[in-house]
Amino acid sequence: MNTLSLYKYWFLIIFFFGVMSFCLGLYFLSFDYFIFMDWEILTLNSCSISMVLLFDWISLLFMGSVMFISSMVIYYSDNYMMNDDNSIRFLILVLFFILSMMFMIVSPNMISILLGWDGLGLVSYCLVIYFQNYKSYNAGMLTILTNRIGDVAILLSIALMFDNGGWHFLYHNYYFTFMGYFYCLLVILAAFTKSAQIPFSSWLPAAMAAPTPVSALVHSSTLVTAGVYLLIRFNFLLFQYNMSFFLLLSMLTMFMSGLGANFEYDLKKIIALSTLSQLGLMMSILLMGYPIIAFFHLLTHAFFKALLFLCAGLIIHCMNDSQDIRHMGLLINHLPYTSTCFGIANLSLCGLPFLSGFYSKDMSLEFMSMTYFNLFIYILFYLSVGLTVSYSMRLVYYCMTSYVGLFSCCSYNESFTMMRSMIFLVFMGVCGGSMLSWLIFPYLDVLLMPLECKLLPLFMIFLGGWLGYEMSFMYLFESIFGLNNNLLTTFLGTMWFMPNFSTYMIYRNSLSVSNYYSDFMDMGWGEHLVSNTMGYYMLFMSKINLFYQNNNLKLFFSAFVLMGFLFILI
Repeated sequence: MNTLSLYKYWFLIIFFFGVMSFCLGLYFLSFDYFIFMDWEILTLNSCSISMVLLFDWISLLFMGSVMFISSMVIYYSDNYMMNDDNSIRFLILVLFFILSMMFMIVSPNMISILLGWDGLGLVSYCLVIYFQNYKSYNAGMLTILTNRIGDVAILLSIALMFDNGGWHFLYHNYYFTFMGYFYCLLVILAAFTKSAQIPFSSWLPAAMAAPTPVSALVHSSTLVTAGVYLLIRFNFLLFQYNMSFFLLLSMLTMFMSGLGANFEYDLKKIIALSTLSQLGLMMSILLMGYPIIAFFHLLTHAFFKALLFLCAGLIIHCMNDSQDIRHMGLLINHLPYTSTCFGIANLSLCGLPFLSGFYSKDMSLEFMSMTYFNLFIYILFYLSVGLTVSYSMRLVYYCMTSYVGLFSCCSYNESFTMMRSMIFLVFMGVCGGSMLSWLIFPYLDVLLMPLECKLLPLFMIFLGGWLGYEMSFMYLFESIFGLNNNLLTTFLGTMWFMPNFSTYMIYRNSLSVSNYYSDFMDMGWGEHLVSNTMGYYMLFMSKINLFYQNNNLKLFFSAFVLMGFLFILI
């Protein structure tokens, strides 16, 4: 079987399972039905070691969405990775990635969650370093080391849970145990590292070193959403404690990434920062106490974000592998179909009315307005929504419209394979939000609020769009924010110096400290007195033994005289 048919073959299998899973999820949702499969492997006194699978509407709908997007990405990769020598290896890695995510989704058991969780981390490392160069290696190392913090948190929570009799987090009544708060902190730490919230945000834009189809998969529905999904599963635990500090962190993540994307010129990094912004929105609405709305936004966001990445991949392919948006321009004339898909995905991301992003985003904003949070949270939330539209319009201005780029010689060809893979995602980007909102929320809560509060999201969308377009003009941008305020631009454009904090700040000092201790202990008196004492003693004794066994006549004679003297005395 050749490579071409192998990609198509796996596309058909995964798409079929995706349709089956999605339909089952809708059936379970309508009848409020779930299946809990428990396979007990071993029982030690009161502790049971078991493999558990939970199929309810949340897990099945999410699995269906992940498989839909994965199948489209595999179909797209067939053409994208055509000239790559290791395309079979790439396909196997992507399949392992999907398998790990499936493990993660259907597990209400910390051990099987860890299998999927670690699988995601390790396979993502292999995919980030797929193009083997220094930049990819550094990005991969930053990705896997940051995610290891979350893995350690999950391991610690497994140890704590086993102490209480089992790994099922559904069985524990946390409210009456003192350990509940520790579980809560460990699970939030794990989710924050995987979903790249502050202070672990720097790995997400760095992971853009992976091939673009992988970015589409990672940033829409698999790796980064695993943290949000874990907290959705743990929502009954979170709401027994005060979550306001973590809410602040997720809000700041949302604001910081939206602001940073307005200063970025790398196409894939802008889309990565927009993913970070949407993750902040999901986390914040979840920590406010609305897990189902967070899940709804998770599903709608997955489809249009995958579409956005697939369009970006085709644009980069046509732009001679350049990712700088200043090299692009007037793509609407050269790539009409891709530009249309890109525009639909962008507007859905902005929350334009009646596209899929609008339903979940507008619902999140209204529920946030109706809860008792302070003005700071309220303003930050709306500002972040405006910033989303701002960088989206900036992207459209640079890539699509009359801005004339710096690249004059490019090979513009839209591959039919790539174009076909986008059709389903376009459909879901337009209709997915309304369809899912009717299915997940058949009886909507009535939210009565003043007209200005109701229209404020729309006002922020249009204000952000206008600001983004105005700030896109080079001369205006440079005179206000550019060369005159270099430090401010650098600060905002580099995610508040977070990549430097995550890398140089940690290992610069730790390297000098470890060198100092190496000199002090290993090369100083510690080495001489502690490590080498026994060695020196054995060396001294062996030298005496060697000297004694050297058939020395004087030695034998003196020993004979000494023995004789001793015998006379006796």
